[in-house]
Amino acid sequence: MVRSRFLVLLLIGMIAIISHAELPGTWELLVENAGIASMHTAVTRFNTVILLDRTNVQPTLEKLRKHHCQINPQDVVLCHHYSALFDLSTKKIRPLTILTDTLCSAGQFLPDGTLLQTGGDNVGIKKIRKFNPCEATESCDWEELNDIELAQGRWYATNQILPDGTVIIIGGRMTNSVEYFPPRQAGGAINFPFLVEAGDAQFDNLYPYVHLLPNGHLFVFANNKSVLYDYTNNVVLKKYPELEGGPRNYPSAGSSVMLPLIGDYSTATIVICGGTQFGAFNDKITNAPAHSSCGRIVATEEEPVWEMEEMPLGRIMGDMVMLPTGDVLIINGAQAGSQGFEMATKPCLTPVLYRPGEPLGSRFTTLNPGSVPRMYHSTANLLPDGRVLLAGSNPHYYYNFTSEFPTELKLEAFLPEYLSVENEVLRLIIIDSPDTIHYGHGLHIMVTGEIPKLEMLEVNIASAPYATHSFSQGQRLVKLAVSSVEADQSGAFEVKCMAPPDRKVAPPGYYMMFAVHKGAPSVATWVLLMD
Repeated sequence: MVRSRFLVLLLIGMIAIISHAELPGTWELLVENAGIASMHTAVTRFNTVILLDRTNVQPTLEKLRKHHCQINPQDVVLCHHYSALFDLSTKKIRPLTILTDTLCSAGQFLPDGTLLQTGGDNVGIKKIRKFNPCEATESCDWEELNDIELAQGRWYATNQILPDGTVIIIGGRMTNSVEYFPPRQAGGAINFPFLVEAGDAQFDNLYPYVHLLPNGHLFVFANNKSVLYDYTNNVVLKKYPELEGGPRNYPSAGSSVMLPLIGDYSTATIVICGGTQFGAFNDKITNAPAHSSCGRIVATEEEPVWEMEEMPLGRIMGDMVMLPTGDVLIINGAQAGSQGFEMATKPCLTPVLYRPGEPLGSRFTTLNPGSVPRMYHSTANLLPDGRVLLAGSNPHYYYNFTSEFPTELKLEAFLPEYLSVENEVLRLIIIDSPDTIHYGHGLHIMVTGEIPKLEMLEVNIASAPYATHSFSQGQRLVKLAVSSVEADQSGAFEVKCMAPPDRKVAPPGYYMMFAVHKGAPSVATWVLLMD
């Protein structure tokens, strides 16, 4: 009887292992110890990654550093920094200097490729910082501006680049206003009453989801409300229907993406998934089940409505990453609780793929689960080779390596199914592409590989967003119009396509450009989109 029970359990375990092995996607450990838990992460055009934590993580981290540095004083990674630059090619980490507290701050790349970073906590709450990326072997570092600061303190705010290249900074705790960088007027901040309307007893209007629509206006979502915002005239043009299922922003956070812009670029669709019940944060209900519901709305329609659908499992603090194919990876987070220190349980180790082009009810695919909990203060970013970088997770006030869900210093990558060995033959190689592309102008790239069929070929450009707190600020994917594919005498193929028509479709700046063939993306090249 005991032997039979053992065999049954063994069989169940083998089935579970096989079923996981058969699920799409694989995992890769990149760095065992990055020295910091990256709360804010961004990929630069030099194929480096900016890792950024907060500066008030003592005393636990300070004790760790003191002990570690007594043993190995040469380890500058762990002994001296709250920010770092990670080189994707060498996997080396170079410390960076950050001076003022960046806890729960915001960011966005400027058209010249400089990362703008705003706000934070304590003395950092009005700070503006810049990081001008360089090759990993050079010595670029953070610059904290002393001659200009934010008009109002910005803690839990959102940044979004605009068509003219400026950045709008929206919201923050007890800050129901917007302002711009560079500043647009002497007064600085402009009241935004919508954020007051979206507020509640636990401040579910923080880190609002902001998407620049191709009509030039902003879709702004906070709590369960959303508006079409004409920021130029500070006018709300439309109030969208409320999204059912309770609050969706910090601290009850789900996540959000704008689906790829395609065709004539006149249509923009927003998807918001996950979250938790109202009160889970205020009442510290760490076992409150996360929502599995998603809302999808065509924000550019005259009378849009939310279309509801269900993920395979509930998730809070998930990250929605736009893949080069236009599919969405939903990864990280927990299945119960809320955002905040010590506020979540049941880590959600299983990623999900969302295929927006499939019919309602058939859009979600469960992927191969990981083993590292990525909960509060974790991030996910698309890399130029099509992998997704996972960093951070610190659900504690300070660094804690002995708790049930410890502070996480590992860097990992998730490899979607398109990177499988079986799909390697489909992946084209870009051997020549322009460094700069211009609005409304034609361009061509040269690729090698399997003969690309025009109807199965896409050239897509993806922004490099600033990922923090389950939302990637400035995330965007635009599918270019491909007109022809022609072979040359060398056996390579010339792919002709058209750049986006204007700045509203894609703001100026650096983008990763992928050639996607039969659903498998090439390694991207970086292009500068400009007039």
